[in-house]
Amino acid sequence: MRERDLFIDGRWTRARDAARLDIADPATAERVGSTALGRAADVDAAVAAAKRALPGWAATHPDARAKILHRAADLIEARVAEIADLLTREQGKPVPDAQKEIRFGVEVIRYYAEQGRRIGGELRPSARADIRNVVTSSPVGVVGAIIPWNYPVDIYAWKIGPALAAGCTLVAKPPHETPLAIGLVVRCFEQAGLPPGVLNDVPGTGAEAGAALAAHPDVRMIAATASVAAGQSMMRAAADTMKRLTLELGGQCPFVVLDDSDVAEAATAAARRAFSNMGQICIAVNRILVAAPIYDAFVEALAAEAEKIKLGHGVEPGVLYGPVLHEGVRARTRAHLEDALGCGGRLVAGGAAPQGEPFDRGFFFRPTVVEGADDSALVMREESYGPIAAVRKVRDDSEALLIANALPFGLAAYVYSGDLERAWGFAERVEAGAVGVNVNDTTDLQAPFGGWKLSGLGRELGPEGLMAYRETKHIKLRLRSR
Repeated sequence: MRERDLFIDGRWTRARDAARLDIADPATAERVGSTALGRAADVDAAVAAAKRALPGWAATHPDARAKILHRAADLIEARVAEIADLLTREQGKPVPDAQKEIRFGVEVIRYYAEQGRRIGGELRPSARADIRNVVTSSPVGVVGAIIPWNYPVDIYAWKIGPALAAGCTLVAKPPHETPLAIGLVVRCFEQAGLPPGVLNDVPGTGAEAGAALAAHPDVRMIAATASVAAGQSMMRAAADTMKRLTLELGGQCPFVVLDDSDVAEAATAAARRAFSNMGQICIAVNRILVAAPIYDAFVEALAAEAEKIKLGHGVEPGVLYGPVLHEGVRARTRAHLEDALGCGGRLVAGGAAPQGEPFDRGFFFRPTVVEGADDSALVMREESYGPIAAVRKVRDDSEALLIANALPFGLAAYVYSGDLERAWGFAERVEAGAVGVNVNDTTDLQAPFGGWKLSGLGRELGPEGLMAYRETKHIKLRLRSR
């Protein structure tokens, strides 16, 4: 699967124009493999296959769909080591993080296998004695799923698990940057007995394959994890056919440290959320808002945490932090740092690529902390999507809340405090789809995930993630008089 093709109508096939793209290891720049690169004609073929398969899959009993999903999950779990090694080599994250990602994807698939069995309906009252209102649902139809490169296997499962359990067929567009591990996941679904055409997999760029999916008249829904700009483009393309949209877009997530917090605990949590996967996470910590009385102690503790982080190739034993994906991420990180320093900021950790032969060929950048930049700095206003975090002093809870809510993004936020009641009250006023209170992760399989404002619309995970792929139907019945 290091030399992977498109998967359309149950067959592995080359792209119509035979286009291919080499995949390089971001830690070494060495070639890992290659992928067929789908374009509009390939998307058309995949959508046609999904449309043909839809009636049969939608009519398949949920128990039968669940058995296939469970079988696929078992096959993926049995190959975790192999898939994780490939994911690390194409994306850069260390093997332990890659394995964690894949295992959570397996949990997602199993969860929706069972949730699909629970799809039911409802009998609602009527003002008339002879009327019965039945509220039920049906699969939305053919779904276009667009996957990002930062957590490709995990977020692939977030989309295909509930869509398949709901009775939909799919055309998935894996990221052209990291499509190889997903190829192994698709092979597991193929071996699990998924009927031809139910899942089609077409790696490609957003500008070509993604745009073709968003505009295709036979695609009834787009589920995408992407940038704000890409999401807006998809909304415009989907408007003509009134597609349903589930869009998880960018964030610029605040991490608020109130004055009664445990400084060491908060600094450790902030460092992990800022620099895990080298900051290439939509819910990564970007700006850290710290109460004035503990500000200096926190900055010192966070800098120490950042300086402790050792970088390396993710396949090496003991390595917990690797490279960024490509030079574009590293260049943006540098640009945000230089801008922050120009806006009054002070560098307190990192700020450059590590030196030495192990790092010369890869896209490494040391975890970076800057403090004191004013609110006009890019790192305070935009999603850095790289290993940099900015710390800002706030006078009190009111100023912290004002700054936390000031941007047009609202994906995730974090609040640390020694007083749960105080933190809870703060969290309820934060304008974000999810808030972590004394925890630095806002995702949970049982709970909905998604953004407010420019950070998207719709929800994934939880029961809401399944019903996003179902279309509500009202059946009104009149009973015959006796």
